Amino acid sequence: MEVGPASPTEANETKDLKALISFYSNYLWSRVLDFFPSSDYNFLYRIRARAAASRRRNRACLPLPLPANILESCRTASPEASRVLDVLHDILQNTFSNLHNVQKNLQFWESRAEGSKAQKVKFMVLERGPQAFVDGTIQLLSGYDGESSSVQNMYLSASAHISERIAVLTSLRSSLATFLAQFYMDIEKYGEELVDDPENSLRSLLGRINDLFFKLEASIGHLHAMRPSNSSVEGSYSLPLVFEKLPEINQDGSQWTDPEIRDSINLISQNLEKLESHITVMVDKHRKPRRVTQYWIRYTCGAVGLSVCTVWLIKHSRLSGSHDIDNWIRDAKDSTVSFWRDHVEQPLRSIRDELFETFRQRHRGMMELEEVKLTSNSLHRMLLAFSEQTKGQKFPENASDQEMLEIVMARYEKELEHPIHNLVNGELARALLIQVQKLKLDTETAMLELNQILRANEINFAILAALPAFFLSLILLMLVRAWFKQDTRAEGRGRVARLQRRLLVVEVEKRIMQYQTFIDQGMEKESLDMFGLLLYSLDRLYYAVKGHAKSTGEWQWLSQDIMDLAKPSLQTANKLRVTSRMERVYDCLLPALQRQ
Repeated sequence: MEVGPASPTEANETKDLKALISFYSNYLWSRVLDFFPSSDYNFLYRIRARAAASRRRNRACLPLPLPANILESCRTASPEASRVLDVLHDILQNTFSNLHNVQKNLQFWESRAEGSKAQKVKFMVLERGPQAFVDGTIQLLSGYDGESSSVQNMYLSASAHISERIAVLTSLRSSLATFLAQFYMDIEKYGEELVDDPENSLRSLLGRINDLFFKLEASIGHLHAMRPSNSSVEGSYSLPLVFEKLPEINQDGSQWTDPEIRDSINLISQNLEKLESHITVMVDKHRKPRRVTQYWIRYTCGAVGLSVCTVWLIKHSRLSGSHDIDNWIRDAKDSTVSFWRDHVEQPLRSIRDELFETFRQRHRGMMELEEVKLTSNSLHRMLLAFSEQTKGQKFPENASDQEMLEIVMARYEKELEHPIHNLVNGELARALLIQVQKLKLDTETAMLELNQILRANEINFAILAALPAFFLSLILLMLVRAWFKQDTRAEGRGRVARLQRRLLVVEVEKRIMQYQTFIDQGMEKESLDMFGLLLYSLDRLYYAVKGHAKSTGEWQWLSQDIMDLAKPSLQTANKLRVTSRMERVYDCLLPALQRQ
């Protein structure tokens, strides 16, 4: 029997049911969120921003392109002028940190955008937390809505979700990179002027920096218009970013007083703080899900398993009147002690005793060797006397025992022709005694060699007994070493970290060529954006190689090469030569197979 299409009344009832379920799920979720304060410029965001600023101060970053004697010139010009350098350094560190945060989240969303349809649906349902799991499950189980399937709708929703975040973060990265490039170029431009004429150059530099803040404000302000009407970002982006403006610079040639310089520095610091808070809020609204959110199913199963184990342990503990855990602990302790005694203590003690016993038994071994020597000398004299008497001639003292033993055996065979007569009147008894002496010598020699073999193998047996403990210790040592030597980052000391540092050099080289391409094509905005990203890559490389280069004594030359790559005035061909030399010369950038 065929089932016909649903009637309009049934379709309307299904849509009403879907709308009702969606309404109540969103209502309950919003009620839960109401218990928490808003994320716009709240206290927690300020604490996080200050903590991030504190971490940046302790982190090495790409230095400012200023002359070496700039600090002394600023101190001579004004006591407050030296604070300008600190503010400039804070701006540079802040921009690098914000770029890194944006880049890290952007790479995550770009990797998700490259995923298949099933991976995107999986992300929307399973990797965005319990509430998204419930909503996604309801949507997947709701079936068809008349035009497309629920899976197709989920895929389109995932694509829009990912694309919106990629677009915002890409625009934000471009704005920050352009700001960084203009800031860096202006610092290099005013560097020499600050040494020659600190008073006038200082006013122009502060005014230029203030203008850059307003350009950045206008650039970031365009991101508000990018938000679609059906945006998946919760709440508004943020409050409008409004920077404070410096007072007009006097053109009559009068110098700034220390209070005026101090007020200007404080105003720029306030603008920097506002920028940090604003970008922190924007990035947090478009950031990748936290690790706990992405793997919430694993953590939930782990928590459930831990709870079950806890209940099971309590059931077998003294709290429930059971002594099972005590017995297991006792058995484990006994097994551990037995393993330690059989595979660690006894083998090591045997090796120690054998090594010391070698010296203690040296005298006894010499005595055994002397006994064998005495037996050998006695046999030699017996053979010599028998041979002289039998042959009737004088033998030399160093005659061979083997030759004389052949004479004895020949005489022995002849005497055996009349054994009874020769046993009494012949040399048969004497030949037998010589053979007994020879047998005694062979036995003592064999026993001495066997004793030496057994002594040599006692250490081998002890080492074999200690092998299980040795391998267990080696595995534990490798685990501890892997835990201490984190190779997940370029700052590590392993093979993976070395590869990441080389890839940073490749990234620098690629962005140098892209920057030159934009310059040749007259694309000024794109070239500034690419130069800012080049500075960001150089900052990551600078931070990654600093510790290693200092330990090998290469930091003086490597840091200068990195600074040369950051100079806008250096020609691209020379920069490419520098990157090629860096990959071939410096130990911290060499491939692992080429290290000696």
